[in-house]
Amino acid sequence: MSLSTLALDLLVRKRCWLLVALAALLSCGCHTVWALPQGAPETVCDTMLPFHAGGSVLPENSVSPFSIETSSSVVGQGQTLRIDVTGVPAGLSFGGFMIQARNRNPPYQIVGQFSPSRDGTVKLMNCENSVNNSATHSNAGPKPQVSIDWQSPVDFLGQVVFNATVAQSYNQFWVGIPSNPVQVVRRDVSSAAPLPTSSSPNNYNNNNNFNYASTRSPYVPPSFVAPNAVAASEDSFYDGCGQSKNCFGFPNGCVATKSCTSVSAVTVRGDIYEFELRSGKGTNAAYVALGLSDDGKMGEDLTTECVPENGRINLYSSYTSANPYSAVRVNVPQNSARLLNASLVDGVIYCKVQREPLTVVQGRSFDLRNGAYHMLVASGSGLKENSVGYHDIGRLPSGSPINLAVVQDVGGSSQLLVRLHGAFMIAAWIGTTSLGIIFARYFKQTWVGSQTCGKDQWFAWHRMLMVTTWTLTVVAYILIWVELKRAVWHAHSITGLITVILCFIQPIGALFRPGPNDKKRPYFNWGHWLGGNLAHILAIVAIFFSVKLPKAELPEWMDWILVGFVVFHVLVHLIFSISGIASDRQQSQRINTFQMGDMSHHQQHAMRNGMSMERKMDAPYAALRKGLLGVYSVVLILFVVVLILLVALAPIEKLFE
Repeated sequence: MSLSTLALDLLVRKRCWLLVALAALLSCGCHTVWALPQGAPETVCDTMLPFHAGGSVLPENSVSPFSIETSSSVVGQGQTLRIDVTGVPAGLSFGGFMIQARNRNPPYQIVGQFSPSRDGTVKLMNCENSVNNSATHSNAGPKPQVSIDWQSPVDFLGQVVFNATVAQSYNQFWVGIPSNPVQVVRRDVSSAAPLPTSSSPNNYNNNNNFNYASTRSPYVPPSFVAPNAVAASEDSFYDGCGQSKNCFGFPNGCVATKSCTSVSAVTVRGDIYEFELRSGKGTNAAYVALGLSDDGKMGEDLTTECVPENGRINLYSSYTSANPYSAVRVNVPQNSARLLNASLVDGVIYCKVQREPLTVVQGRSFDLRNGAYHMLVASGSGLKENSVGYHDIGRLPSGSPINLAVVQDVGGSSQLLVRLHGAFMIAAWIGTTSLGIIFARYFKQTWVGSQTCGKDQWFAWHRMLMVTTWTLTVVAYILIWVELKRAVWHAHSITGLITVILCFIQPIGALFRPGPNDKKRPYFNWGHWLGGNLAHILAIVAIFFSVKLPKAELPEWMDWILVGFVVFHVLVHLIFSISGIASDRQQSQRINTFQMGDMSHHQQHAMRNGMSMERKMDAPYAALRKGLLGVYSVVLILFVVVLILLVALAPIEKLFE
């Protein structure tokens, strides 16, 4: 071999190695989207779920930057519709995808057929023994948009939703991106109405191949952004409760009547733990959540939150704190749970979540296999930044901790202490306090000369009633502390606390009451009057606030009963006051009938004796006061009984279902 030939051969080999090295460098250094070159396999027709890194890479649960758009919202039987898979904003590339059209109603079967694309970017799939009813990518290269033609079936009428899996990268992919619903109608009545652009949220992942799992549960298309999508119906949600899954919601006992304001369900199959959550219709819930708690109280609980945001349901895991109350998402592993299905229909939130059997949060382990936990369902109408708001719609823990794998009838915790607290407060502040104030204010000149235990009748009754108020109030306050075990601050608790303080110091102040002729007596009288009336008013206000408390489960129309009591109470005070003015005027006329200056000493002495005798007699209109007191007492008892029944039997609406 000549020297020139050898040099040429080395140069060619060097160039080849340079080209190989350059290709390797480009393949490693460029940010591309790699997907399974031949597209998704037909073994994943049911799941549409990529199987990246052996399943350790989970789908995104954030808003997707990709949307599924249709050329029309109505299509006739056997007619063709164009489907576009695009990025938002326009130009955002993706590598892998899979798309199907499914019946919007159960059993969610795949319908219709896709046509081959002109540019060769689409590979057709045969799912459920049907030809070309699904489509995937034919190459893994980046693409800003894919357009596919879909032909509707000739034997189907109803709504379909296109659902897609889109992979932006190996580590970032979204499953179940929905289109807006498309109505399939008879061909002779079809009218191709344009469909507004969808801005549904869902995502994909980055590394090597876009693989799919074939070992997951069948895919049920979610309806994240479909404006009229159908959430899990009440009947289907409650199917299997107590037989194949644990169900729990509030108000207590609502699962049996299928009437929960918020409800949860847990299904366990081996190491697969699936949680379902649903808010009630008409509650305007901003979130629905389920906590796993050791003690049934808020604090140090692992919580699953389903929150509507930007037109879809987002899933969050949080860890609750009791002091102050909060649900914190920071430092809580968000990949310990993934969203399987969700919908937001007419304000009703529904989500289905799969959670890992073991989750460690801030050094604490939540072991679903071996642990027993209280189920704690909550929902509220407000959100905070990066957190849910107060559970003003409702909250209820299960009565005892359970192993989630053991199917049973789950009941709520006892509300006995809450009911007793409410009943005692109503009896004290609407019953005994109201009557005690009437005695002290209007009956000092009635039953004159009659005594009980050495005290005038008005004072004996006033003291007995107010001691009863004090006792009931203190016991009720202790009961609610035993129930809550911590301070909870809101309008009801603040006004109630001030009331309890005023109530507590009233009898203590009475022990140091100055004598009748002491110059400090007027100050005591005014202070005692002000403290008692202020406590009474604040107590009534606190009872009004209690109607809004989710834990009380009181009907909103209870407000009108309370308004009726206030009106009646004020009206009776007005009548008593008018009769008191008339009585004072009549007594004054009796005294002024005689002019003391024109009387002899004997006449003045006789007059003083007459006035002394008059003070031992009831003031004028005593019969009216006694009759009005009887009417007031009967009506007051009726108010108290009705209100206590509403508290004790809450939620009262269940009795009439």
